[in-house]
Amino acid sequence: MAIARLRFGLSLLAGMWSKGAMSAPENADKQNKTDMNASRLVAVRTLMAVTLKRRPFDLTLDELSGEAELQPRDRAFAFNLVMLSLRQLGALRHALAGLLDRGLPRNATWTEAALVTGLAQIFFMRTSDHAAVNETVALVKGLSGKEQGFAGLVNAVMRNAIRKRDAILADAATHPERNLPHWLQQSWAKTYGVETMQAVAATLAENPPLDISLKPAEDTADWAQKLNATLLPTGSLRRTSTDVPALEGYTDGMWWVQDMAAAIPVTLLGDIAGKHVLDLCAAPGGKTMQLAARGATVTAVDRNKNRMKRLVANLDRTNLTASIVTGDAAAFTPEKPVDHILLDAPCSATGTLRRNPDVIWTKGPEDVEKLASLQARILQHAFSLLPVGGVLIYCVCSLEKSEGLDPIEAFLTGESTAARVPIRANEVGGLNELLTPAGDLLCLPSYMPDSGGMDGFYAARLTRV
Repeated sequence: MAIARLRFGLSLLAGMWSKGAMSAPENADKQNKTDMNASRLVAVRTLMAVTLKRRPFDLTLDELSGEAELQPRDRAFAFNLVMLSLRQLGALRHALAGLLDRGLPRNATWTEAALVTGLAQIFFMRTSDHAAVNETVALVKGLSGKEQGFAGLVNAVMRNAIRKRDAILADAATHPERNLPHWLQQSWAKTYGVETMQAVAATLAENPPLDISLKPAEDTADWAQKLNATLLPTGSLRRTSTDVPALEGYTDGMWWVQDMAAAIPVTLLGDIAGKHVLDLCAAPGGKTMQLAARGATVTAVDRNKNRMKRLVANLDRTNLTASIVTGDAAAFTPEKPVDHILLDAPCSATGTLRRNPDVIWTKGPEDVEKLASLQARILQHAFSLLPVGGVLIYCVCSLEKSEGLDPIEAFLTGESTAARVPIRANEVGGLNELLTPAGDLLCLPSYMPDSGGMDGFYAARLTRV
């Protein structure tokens, strides 16, 4: 019902455009205002689709932006507004509850989403207070049904938020955990402690930097200067996020975007030049490119056809090669024996919340349980393909212990020919905090806070003995 009403709202606005009511060429200001109204409506619809229907953020935004025929500038506004709203969703909902005397009616789903995006503009964007209030009120007035009658309430709430902004923001800063679903708060507090859980939660509020992986043959210092980037201890380059395709070297395939934590697992295989490496669950191809650039003969396997298209496009852009197989990683057997295996197992992706804040609102503990079973099955099959002396890297972009350490410990207990090969500090740029006592890799988003942090990642290195 909510999605149907969302579609009706957009179609109503589109009808106004088609009749010329908002597109008179002699009134450019009115046209710009209409475009921004459409951007806000797309943002509200996307937020509802993600939080209520658990729809993927990128796909939803693309679909709705296309329906509304948003121009790049207006799509960018909608993108930033939804990202901010998702990153601060817990804080925004808490603030909204404090600004309402009696709360909103249960069926006021549009109004709540509109208020969340409106408060996000007031608290976290450069949008003028006047525009944020007026356009949010106008959006609610344009709704069908009873919710258009909440426009006066929306106006009062947002003006009250402006008056109390400093106090609300100060309170939000002391409770970053509000931006995590309760199940994640509990999980991370149990695994890492309350203080670390809060520190990780605080990273939600930060706009992550852009990390770059260079081809090994390229001069790191030279490219750091060209891209105005900083060299990280693990070898990645880091700079402020920007329009990626416009940067020097991207079109020529000299580098690709990859978080510093995600770039570490491949390096743990050591010298792989001339070796046959099986890359399981490979799409969209960041690690595939790493393997190929290091001289390995790569067989990349993934069952997702659309993501495999991205992998192929990435290889084409970087002029790298790999054998591509669309299939089930839990059943695939290569024609030729492999030397090493990289298993980037499917997971809840809770470690990527800085870049994908929708993840924590589209996943639940039940998803983690289902994925844990799949991870164990793929790991068991992958290890059966590993020769004696070969290395298998198991990694997940998740902070859930049940997806990282637990399946590795269970596997080592049940597989007599498997042994852990501890990772050494000099293999991760001397960053001892990235290593567990057992010698596994554990990256937390709260590490290296002064230089931009990192994605959450876990990796273990195994061999057959």
